[in-house]
Amino acid sequence: MSTTPTLSPLLQSSWAQTAPLTGLDKSLANLLQSKQPSDDPRHLWLAALASHQWGRGHACLDLAALPSEAGALLGWSDEQIALLPTDLRDAAATLPWTQGEASPLVLVQGADKQQENQHGHSAYGDRLYLRRAWAAEQGIRQRISQRLALPFDVPADLQQRLNALFPSTDTPPPTGAEPDLQRLACEVATQNRITLITGGPGTGKTTTVVKLLALLVGTAQRDLHIHLAAPTGKAAARLTESIRNALTKMPAELQARIPTQAQTLHRLLQTNSRANPAHQLATDVVVVDEASMIDLEMMARLLQAVPPTARLILLGDKDQLASVEAGAVMSQLCTGALLRAQTVTLTHSHRFGAQSGIGQWAQAVNHATANNTPALKALWKAAPEWLASLPLQQRLDGDMPEPDVTRLQLTSASDPKLAVGLRHGWRHWLALLDAHRPHKTRPAAPCRDEQALKLLNAFTEFCVLCAVREGPLGVMQLNAHIERALGLGDSAWYAGRPVMVTRNDYALNLMNGDIGLCLPDANGVLRVAFPASADPSATAQTPPSPVRWVMPSRLESVETVFAMTVHKSQGSEFRHVLLALPAQDSPVLTRELIYTGLTRARERLTLWVPNVGLLWNACARRVMRSGGLDHPDL
Repeated sequence: MSTTPTLSPLLQSSWAQTAPLTGLDKSLANLLQSKQPSDDPRHLWLAALASHQWGRGHACLDLAALPSEAGALLGWSDEQIALLPTDLRDAAATLPWTQGEASPLVLVQGADKQQENQHGHSAYGDRLYLRRAWAAEQGIRQRISQRLALPFDVPADLQQRLNALFPSTDTPPPTGAEPDLQRLACEVATQNRITLITGGPGTGKTTTVVKLLALLVGTAQRDLHIHLAAPTGKAAARLTESIRNALTKMPAELQARIPTQAQTLHRLLQTNSRANPAHQLATDVVVVDEASMIDLEMMARLLQAVPPTARLILLGDKDQLASVEAGAVMSQLCTGALLRAQTVTLTHSHRFGAQSGIGQWAQAVNHATANNTPALKALWKAAPEWLASLPLQQRLDGDMPEPDVTRLQLTSASDPKLAVGLRHGWRHWLALLDAHRPHKTRPAAPCRDEQALKLLNAFTEFCVLCAVREGPLGVMQLNAHIERALGLGDSAWYAGRPVMVTRNDYALNLMNGDIGLCLPDANGVLRVAFPASADPSATAQTPPSPVRWVMPSRLESVETVFAMTVHKSQGSEFRHVLLALPAQDSPVLTRELIYTGLTRARERLTLWVPNVGLLWNACARRVMRSGGLDHPDL
């Protein structure tokens, strides 16, 4: 029997009951120990923690920050942290599983950022990677560097063309005025093979990229192969709609040369053969929206698939939530030195003016700190109670204007007042749906494609967003409450049931995040209608039907979606958002989550916050994602 230490004996019974390490984390450490034994128990902990951090969305285990920020990094309690071995950073230097090109772990060593190492150079601290994370990060670095190193021809008449796209006004700008950042973004992207354009909602990212595409096709000697993509089906549909709307302001000859149909990033990269990973897309320009949602490995695949001679333009909001999977690629690339000259941040919001409550909340949340929340508290105090100041009938009819930011002061989802608010939020959708639901006096009317599309659009006028899935104000319980409050949910599949796809289904051309409605089709049979705008096979010559109908029995991975998590809402926008926070604290309550949730609202925002202290704490808590893309290349 082997006497070498394993991870399991290190976990005493009191610790094992609350150990945050998963079975996979422990199994990895014990597997490495069985292949190459170590006499230092700290080595097993390091291997397990590297796996643990990957599962939490980190690219690596940040050994330099671990002693002072273990709670934020690991998501552990003080009691759990106290049971960790000491001097883990020192033990990393003797890890037996980091040696060789095929080693399962990779250690990047350096002194603390604020200190000098033995050679007198300032560097970042030690980081321990799983090999797959290291390979992805290095692949991103290398391919970006390759793009930056290639020579580039700049049109001689670039400034004249920019002047035509961004005509100056007769009034000269005031002294010290900021430059036209949309023009700057086009200028930067024209002169580089990779460009990051970041900015909040309504800052004109899509408008900018349409002008950029017009500039590129106008200077090209041939028709360009242009691909448009986004991480989810909903985001792809929004990009398609935005591009089409922006193109209406362009000359007809340019409109014909610029595509409008976006597809999901997964579908775009399907052309990458697993058998031939070096295969590349036949493209000249790739535009990817909602790039903050792209995880580390997906970004590595994207950069591998797009030829280095092609332009890659990434649009996104660096202040939003990072990807669900590991990495914070967009944020780190925007703030690091690697692409500093290729990053343009748009700051002027055309959606939220100076008097917009939603805009003021977004700005206040992004500037909040642990000891500085007066702006947030003033906005909270100024927000009226939702619906309280209007007579009931006027509220339900929507005859009177409402403030753009309100509060919902309920302690329970079972409060009858919630039903009033929900029916008000979905009043247009419910009115359209009524004809297609069975009644005692009449059967349900069949639904034509155009009617289904109107219902889909009306449904997305209002949405309930949750910070968590479980608990009284989590997605699962709120969906059940909403079904009852709206008088729906009398069977598993009913007219009006909204569903979200939770896993890509290429056979049905449905992507994770797509939303459909169960409705009686033209033959009166209940089927699920999905918008057809995300279908990449659509062309101008063969326009798609407004919706695609799918039998419920064919949908294996869907869930009811009256309420969804803020994470799932990324890439979407709604006219009115009800943002619900739990009464108990949770690690997911961060500044990025609050900002992402409230900026999904286009016109109106209602905050449901039973414990306002958690709101202040959340806005002061940043998402911490360890990685090296914003570090110098050690």
